[in-house]
Amino acid sequence: MYHLLRLLTVIILSCCLFSTTAVAQEKKPSAKKSSKASSTDQALAKLGTKKVLYKKVGDVSLHLWFFYPKGHQVSDKRPAIVFFFGGGWNGGTPTQFSGQSQYLSSRGMISIVADYRVKSRHKTSPFECVKDGKSAVRWIRAHASEHGIDPDRLAAGGGSAGGHVAAATATVPGLDEEGEDLSTSCRPNALVLFNPVYDNGPQGYGFDRVGKEKRYREISPIDNIRQGTPPAIVFLGDMDSLIPVATAQRYQKLMQNVGSESVLHIYKGQPHGFFNIRKGGQQIFDQTMQQTDHFLTRLGYLKAP
Repeated sequence: MYHLLRLLTVIILSCCLFSTTAVAQEKKPSAKKSSKASSTDQALAKLGTKKVLYKKVGDVSLHLWFFYPKGHQVSDKRPAIVFFFGGGWNGGTPTQFSGQSQYLSSRGMISIVADYRVKSRHKTSPFECVKDGKSAVRWIRAHASEHGIDPDRLAAGGGSAGGHVAAATATVPGLDEEGEDLSTSCRPNALVLFNPVYDNGPQGYGFDRVGKEKRYREISPIDNIRQGTPPAIVFLGDMDSLIPVATAQRYQKLMQNVGSESVLHIYKGQPHGFFNIRKGGQQIFDQTMQQTDHFLTRLGYLKAP
């Protein structure tokens, strides 16, 4: 009996230890999420941004960070751009376009970086990414007067999957969040795209992630170009293993066919993600921003230097 009691005690203690360990393991992801959000907040706060909630889905809060030009007043009516980070719809951080945002705000434009749901943190699909992108553009336009923004000069930009989100807000007719006021347009007035994933078809990127033949046309920007699609500037490396140059040229041709434009800049010898300063270096970063500056100046968003 004594040995049996000792055995039972050991079993009970082992179960308690396993239970405690399991609970601790369950809490780790949320701790990581909190740490991720905290590091993003800290990095963007150091740059003098203003953080604003634009959407809440269940217990998920999504924010925008505003880079205001020096001396900006709410009474101003400035052009603006919202950037969406890349990461294959799986990860990424709003800090990615901090450099571009600082440059454009120094030129008198309000720049905004957006958070949106991704698979690694929210178990979502590319469809939710597009919904959040549309919500962000719609929110900014609806609240333009509160931030000194001209709602008719609102651009969207992004890189890779973030470029897809930006392009989809301008082209895809559906995928609006349920309950939103659709009388406010989610279509930006211009696009600034860095190696964007804008073909989700059989020969494009993410075909398997977007439901293959059944659903890719719902979310693929290149398959939804129509009259009124806003002008775009596109940056692509000719060594990009994900986005072929032929895809960018096809997008450009389709845009021309509906009376719009896609200004295409091909960078020789450059891979996917080359526009990021940590990958491509200062010279390429400066060059892409100068070309963006020229594009936006021509559209009337910036004043000539």
